[in-house]
Amino acid sequence: MTATVPRGEIVYAIGDIHGRSDLLAELLSLIEQDAAASDTTTKTLVFLGDYVDRGPDSRGVIDLLTTGLPSSFKAHFLKGNHEEFLLDFLADPSSLDGWLRNGGEETLRSYDVDVDGLEACRAPPMAWRAALQDVLPKAHRRFLATLELKCVVGDYVFVHAGLRPGVPLEDQEPDDLLWIRHLFLDCQEPFEKVVVHGHTPDRAPVVRTNRIGIDTGAVFSGCLTALRLENGTRAFLSTAS
Repeated sequence: MTATVPRGEIVYAIGDIHGRSDLLAELLSLIEQDAAASDTTTKTLVFLGDYVDRGPDSRGVIDLLTTGLPSSFKAHFLKGNHEEFLLDFLADPSSLDGWLRNGGEETLRSYDVDVDGLEACRAPPMAWRAALQDVLPKAHRRFLATLELKCVVGDYVFVHAGLRPGVPLEDQEPDDLLWIRHLFLDCQEPFEKVVVHGHTPDRAPVVRTNRIGIDTGAVFSGCLTALRLENGTRAFLSTAS
């Protein structure tokens, strides 16, 4: 049986962005043009998380997500493990080193935090957090605080990383939704719904009977991918690699 979204709705799921505001702007333009050719009445964007870290413009990405989306679309914003890194740092600055090892420095620089100065004076983690808190817009804080862990539309469930096999959808643990890899990726059994996910990059979208992976490593490849779902059909839109 073919998985579908509700009739009259078109859904675009967007993979891991990682600070590439340029690619996000390009893909949103492609999506808007594509949707204009459809006669559907409900247009939905689902962002799969990992908006920040590694790429050069995390701040610009969140600016686009909070103020720059097409007005005719409704949107769901999922949390990725990299948003978890950032939120963990704001809650407990002792997690700084782990965040920096995973691309947090680029995020700090995008907010004009004086990373070089903090490093030069060997500032403690509390000083790093204070520096970020001073420049992090309230709208960005609200955005990060209200991210969803999963989203269901029709026969699809959208998550950042995946699901733990054998666990009902409503009982999935947040850590698995944000972090799981091989146990989920290697599973060949069907889940309750087809899982659309990011988190694990590949050169092209990965389509299996039980899941669709759309992290195409945009920060490194220049290819940011969206999955288009409408009336039982699937297609992909992407930026030029």
